[in-house]
Amino acid sequence: MLDDFFLRALVAGIGVALVAGPLGCLVVWRRMAYFGDTLAHAALLGVALALLLQVDVTLAVFAVAALVSLALLALRRQGTLGSDALLGLLSHSALALGLVALALMSWVRVDLIGFLFGDILAVSRADIAVIYAGGAAVLAVLAWLWRPLFAATVSRELAAAEGLRPDRAELVFMLLMAVVVAIAMKVVGVLLITALIIIPAATARRFARTPEQMAVLAALAGVVAVVGGLYGSLAWDTPSGPSIVVAALVLFLLGLVPLAGRRAGGGTR
Repeated sequence: MLDDFFLRALVAGIGVALVAGPLGCLVVWRRMAYFGDTLAHAALLGVALALLLQVDVTLAVFAVAALVSLALLALRRQGTLGSDALLGLLSHSALALGLVALALMSWVRVDLIGFLFGDILAVSRADIAVIYAGGAAVLAVLAWLWRPLFAATVSRELAAAEGLRPDRAELVFMLLMAVVVAIAMKVVGVLLITALIIIPAATARRFARTPEQMAVLAALAGVVAVVGGLYGSLAWDTPSGPSIVVAALVLFLLGLVPLAGRRAGGGTR
């Protein structure tokens, strides 16, 4: 019989995977993995502000991630630096500020390892409610903006010509990423959030024939990774967050095997 904390971890992890998979497809298509890392690193600054101001951690992380997204858009429009340089600047600056702020708050006891690598086994029913409420909102907005987001990914100019407002879609996409980072932080931690977003999407890409199929398969791959990672963590007494990411990696590598086999078979005909 499984303990209650393990069941809560399963439910929370599955909720995050169902949201991270479809959003991860857009991240892969747009080649914005570094942007995901930037928001994830900024989450630590959100944690520090939450402890300092005594507000909810999830709300503080979302607020900081949203501000970083807006700062990126504003700086990019100035054209003084490229997007990669701006992302590096914002990512490492936010991470450093968060670490320094936490170090200065000597009166606060902080589980830094838990924030960096996740503490899914400590999720509460309230955390699960936040994950599923936030996840449902993200999926609803994603479904509403799927066409303009996908069109802008294929061709920004064509999307603008069709009146799909790609700038607005990009801003909303960044805010959705901020929400996912905020709700996923407790599951896999600041350093591994991007992996849970990208790896299932990369796995699904090899089997999907349409963008919608890829979104569904990415969500399913994420769920399998969460379940496999948690049971592996239970069996081998390994950290839960990293175990989930390792399970996602194993799933990705297994996905290469039939693809390689088909190619090899095709070459012998």
